[in-house]
Amino acid sequence: MTTTEPAPPEHLPMHRLHFDEPGPPRPTQLPGGTPAWLVSRYPDVRQVLSDPRFGRAQLYAPDAPVLSDVPDLVNSPDLMFNQDGPDHLRLRRTLRRAFTPRAVARWRPWIAAIVEDLLDRLETSPQPADAIAGFALPLPVAVISRLMGLDEPARDRMRYWSEHAFSDGTHDSDQVARALKEFSTFGADLLAERRRAPGDDLISELAAAADQEGGVPETQLVRLVCGLVVGGHDSTMTMIANALLYLLGERPGTWPRLAADEEAAGRAADRIIHLVPLGDDRGSTRHAATDVEIGGVTIPAGAIVLADCGTANRDPDIFPPATFHDLFAPLEAPTLSFGAGPHYCLGAWLARTELQLALHRLAARFPTLRLAEPMDTVSWRTGTTSRSPQRLTVTW
Repeated sequence: MTTTEPAPPEHLPMHRLHFDEPGPPRPTQLPGGTPAWLVSRYPDVRQVLSDPRFGRAQLYAPDAPVLSDVPDLVNSPDLMFNQDGPDHLRLRRTLRRAFTPRAVARWRPWIAAIVEDLLDRLETSPQPADAIAGFALPLPVAVISRLMGLDEPARDRMRYWSEHAFSDGTHDSDQVARALKEFSTFGADLLAERRRAPGDDLISELAAAADQEGGVPETQLVRLVCGLVVGGHDSTMTMIANALLYLLGERPGTWPRLAADEEAAGRAADRIIHLVPLGDDRGSTRHAATDVEIGGVTIPAGAIVLADCGTANRDPDIFPPATFHDLFAPLEAPTLSFGAGPHYCLGAWLARTELQLALHRLAARFPTLRLAEPMDTVSWRTGTTSRSPQRLTVTW
């Protein structure tokens, strides 16, 4: 379970969040008071995320407790992440070739070109410069826009849609509903346009694959497009921003090695993804279809389970404390930051590639890059389930 020391979590850098020691499954409560089971040890969390008896769809059954009072994208029953079994597999098959390591390797040269272009612009900007507005945000926006063939107006609305799609419940529900309705209309129109005039982009491939697959409800396909648009840039922007704050604020000694060795930068990217969570929520929620034994404890049928990936990623039996903060040591086991099992994040390899290239080339081009303000004065982006600096002023 995530706790904080000593400040409230919204004032802490993500790499400073404190996690309790993992332990056996135990009863807990959801934020609204609904009873649940907390699972926190690495093998137990992997089992929950991989076992088909723990699903997502039943969390949105008519008689299920409400997980959120705000109609955000994350809790839409039509989202691929909230499908199970054949319905989930049918949707996932429409993207089976899109985000493989081989596909991302083909994209790497033009992703690298985007990185260099942004670094050229940053180099000529006045100092101190905002590394979020000048680099961490425009990089993943440019990448997902190229992949999906999005025009400038769509790029301009991305942040607005993301803020409401990933609302943490603090937005007005009517405002979120209006934003999601606009976003869904955009997704439906985009699919219709690519069916009429296919191009060399991910949406055209998705529409063709879904039509060939058959049986994919249009509402689910629209949600998939919307999820790709906002998820494809928000998570990566959050990772880059939090990584820069951590590295420049507390690990500046790693900067020369990041600059000199792209492979080492890849290992550092893996460690940072593992170490620094995207948000301070407690875990990934599942529903137990039957009685299931987890870590010697029987989880009863119908129970809601919180799989605490952040705590599991710190399980000392799997990730020795002696090497946990060694940014250049290979991970001892696969990180759970991207999940596991059938709902493993499709964009994991793309996000990892963007973070690796971003850190390596930024360190190579700006060897004296440093924060222009103390870490404790950084303002934080709030209102969404992910959290990172609103601005990060740097100089070189």
